[in-house]
Amino acid sequence: MARSKIHAAFAIGVILKGLNGLIELIAGTLLLLFPPGAIQRFVVGLTHDELSKDPRDFVASHLLAAAHLSKNAQLFGAIYLLSHGLIKGLLVYALLRRKLWAYPWAIGVFAAFAVYQTYRYYVRPSAWLIALTVLDLFVIALTWAEWHRLRRSER
Repeated sequence: MARSKIHAAFAIGVILKGLNGLIELIAGTLLLLFPPGAIQRFVVGLTHDELSKDPRDFVASHLLAAAHLSKNAQLFGAIYLLSHGLIKGLLVYALLRRKLWAYPWAIGVFAAFAVYQTYRYYVRPSAWLIALTVLDLFVIALTWAEWHRLRRSER
């Protein structure tokens, strides 16, 4: 019973990582397709009503601040998001297909992401970074448990 709960939690965690990777792929693609001015105009239009009602709205003010991108920052963001999304997507696919080689790779990659996110948190605190890091640590622990369960069952 406990194994099936751990396996279900593993599957849910991996699927969440896959969804996160998909969002990163979409966001990276959008960053490549649209110039910084178009992104800024879109975000201004998106947040205008909310900021007119509450100029200190947390989400809207952070979205607006993030929309001011230089061309270099936009390119870096696109490459960063596309590479993260692609790596996560490949690892999630392999984990869901129970490819044993993917388990240690996923643990290492997700640990590297967690370390980088922790660094980024100290540079610029964000609740999203905490949430992503907690998800990464959760998925790492479940991936470790699932990997060992699969290896034991193959013997």
